[in-house]
Amino acid sequence: QVQLVESGGGLVQAGGSLRLSCAASGLTFSRYAMGWFRQAPGQEREFVAAISKSGGGTGAADSVKGRFTISRDNAKNTVYLQMNSLKPEDTAVYYCAARTTGVSGLYYRAEYEYHYWGQGTQVTVSS
Repeated sequence: QVQLVESGGGLVQAGGSLRLSCAASGLTFSRYAMGWFRQAPGQEREFVAAISKSGGGTGAADSVKGRFTISRDNAKNTVYLQMNSLKPEDTAVYYCAARTTGVSGLYYRAEYEYHYWGQGTQVTVSS
């Protein structure tokens, strides 16, 4: 049974930093591309960042480029999202997602491309 468990969310002041983690189990992690999405109250879920199964390819939404960094540790079955210079508009529930892929350097931006989802972790940025 595949499980994705996010952690590291919380309350932080604007300008601060948080590091989210997503621990995966029940799958061969190195075969899966990973992504982070977020959903703010009253809004649709949106793409944040993604990383290929090898870690060699990454992408991020324009709204977070230069502030958020996605990375992974295949030995620990974990993907991370380092969030710096946080803004109140970053407040949302953050979800990690996984999909298997045969292409080493490919990452995915669309929700429908992902097979598995975590339950989410709340990030609140105060002004």
